[in-house]
Amino acid sequence: MRRLIPPSILSFFSALGLIWALLVPGASPALAQVLAPAAASAAANTPPEAAVVIFNRTIAVYRAPFLGVSPAERARRTHLYMNEVLARTGAGEVTIKQEPQGRIIMIDGEMALVLTPEDVDARTAKTLDETAAAAKFQLQQVIAETRESRDESKLLRGLLIAVAATLVFAGLLALLRRGQRALAAWLSSQMSRRAAELEVAGTQLLQGDKVLTMVSWGVRGGGWALLALLSYQWLSLVLSQFPYTRPWGEQLSGYLWQVVVRLAGGILGALPDLFVAVVIFLLARGVINLITPIFDRIERGDASLGWLDRDTVRPSRRIISTAIWLFALVMAYPYLPGSSSEAFKGVSVLLGLMISLGASSIVGQGASGMILMFSRTIRVGEYVRIDGHEGTIVELGMFNTRIRTGLGEELAMPNSLVMGTVTKNYSRAVNGPGFIVDTVVTIGYDTPWRQVEAMLIEAAHRTPGVLSTPSARVFQTALSDFYPEYRLVCQAVPSQPRPRAEVLSALHANIQDVFNEYGVQIMSPHYLGDPAEAKFVPKSAWFTAPAKS
Repeated sequence: MRRLIPPSILSFFSALGLIWALLVPGASPALAQVLAPAAASAAANTPPEAAVVIFNRTIAVYRAPFLGVSPAERARRTHLYMNEVLARTGAGEVTIKQEPQGRIIMIDGEMALVLTPEDVDARTAKTLDETAAAAKFQLQQVIAETRESRDESKLLRGLLIAVAATLVFAGLLALLRRGQRALAAWLSSQMSRRAAELEVAGTQLLQGDKVLTMVSWGVRGGGWALLALLSYQWLSLVLSQFPYTRPWGEQLSGYLWQVVVRLAGGILGALPDLFVAVVIFLLARGVINLITPIFDRIERGDASLGWLDRDTVRPSRRIISTAIWLFALVMAYPYLPGSSSEAFKGVSVLLGLMISLGASSIVGQGASGMILMFSRTIRVGEYVRIDGHEGTIVELGMFNTRIRTGLGEELAMPNSLVMGTVTKNYSRAVNGPGFIVDTVVTIGYDTPWRQVEAMLIEAAHRTPGVLSTPSARVFQTALSDFYPEYRLVCQAVPSQPRPRAEVLSALHANIQDVFNEYGVQIMSPHYLGDPAEAKFVPKSAWFTAPAKS
């Protein structure tokens, strides 16, 4: 009784029961008990496929029983009958007869095989007529090759062609071997000569032994690839000369041709999208070229656009250019070849994850650089003191700030350090160009403060590079237990990044000379006990030279 129920009907009721179980609450347990045997019976009663293969050619594939005969038995009977039919010496005319049960393929008016609608492959979009036509074509090929296998002249001709192909193949292998050696020697000599000429700052970029190894591996790889292609073609040609092995040769040739067609089709199919991507990148390039003259004028100081001046034009140029290219990349991404493939998506996700995990410090440095540039905290050419280091700013970059000291050093400080440290700017509060030069001395209370101020100002006037206008000033910053503190502040004009250290050194030398000339010691007093006489300056000595009343 089970054979009277087609598997398709069992599958239909199984699907219907599954829908009912999902929609009706409480129906799943009972339905599972009912449908489980039916599904198991349908799976057990589905017969395996069976192919009819003659002379290494697949004529047809049986996928369902016919008149109670299983696909395997149908294939066995068809194979036996086909061998009897092919052994005859008839005309070998293949025809297709339409019947209600299916399509009957006949040879010289005799039935060879029957194809039913259940034999059509459901995975393809072919109809029963198309399946029968394909079987007819394969059967005609088998008939022709069967007769060819009984023709000694054709077999001898195929054998001669195979021998000739083998000799040509051997000659090509020998020629390939010699050509490989000659090419390797020529490329090695050329690359060695070019590598010897390729130098930067007197250093050879490429080493001779590395070049020879690279050339050897390249030529060897190309030779093996060409050898594989020649062997593939030779084997396909030889197999195609004999009726029994011809299907194998056709499969080899067909596979290679499919690969070529697939590659060519992929390239041709990608050309329109690639053209759109190129147009998008060209438009981005055109926009950047259009705004470049504006940035150049602002950088030269010929123009200004409010917030955009000489200090912020360089980072603004980088930000705008990067934003334009990123926008172009996002717009062109769907048109890039292979962008929809899973491999491309996986690589994109991996790159995004790597950037997210490893770029936190880089983003922080870049953000700090942007804040320094646009807030104008420091500028190129200003003399500053950052984290105990003094020097002139020579570059304010995206990730670090370069400072050149007056001692022959150049410091590169991360922008996050500059942002998190108190910056002392000696150039910002001056009148006009230049920077502030200051120094501190401590003199005892027995020296008149007016005399100290006058001597410090005189030392400043003697120092080359210190401006007379604005004039140097002296501030008493502290009255300590043993001495007051005097701070000399003056302004100097730099001609290059190093003069401040030289100016400060010359200023200290002049202070010593002036104090020595007027007989005033710079050594600050410290007491272990009270002095015998009070340390004070009488009024008559308040204006001791060079101080003036």
